[in-house]
Amino acid sequence: MSVLAEISGNIATVGYGLAAIGPAIGVAIVVGKTIESTARQPELAGKLQGMMWIGIAFTEMLALIGVATYFIFQ
Repeated sequence: MSVLAEISGNIATVGYGLAAIGPAIGVAIVVGKTIESTARQPELAGKLQGMMWIGIAFTEMLALIGVATYFIFQ
């Protein structure tokens, strides 16, 4: 029985690590597209930056959900 508990703990840790990869890729895409858009239309830099922060916040929510599910199912 103790072996099963040890395995589930390790699987949960690996699961959170894998869950953090998605938001990291998402943030990279959001920031990259914002930089590209600013290069194309510099006059919209302020509006684009505001939307970028909102996009980053929504993307990082996925990582927080991953942390929460780790503690729920532990």
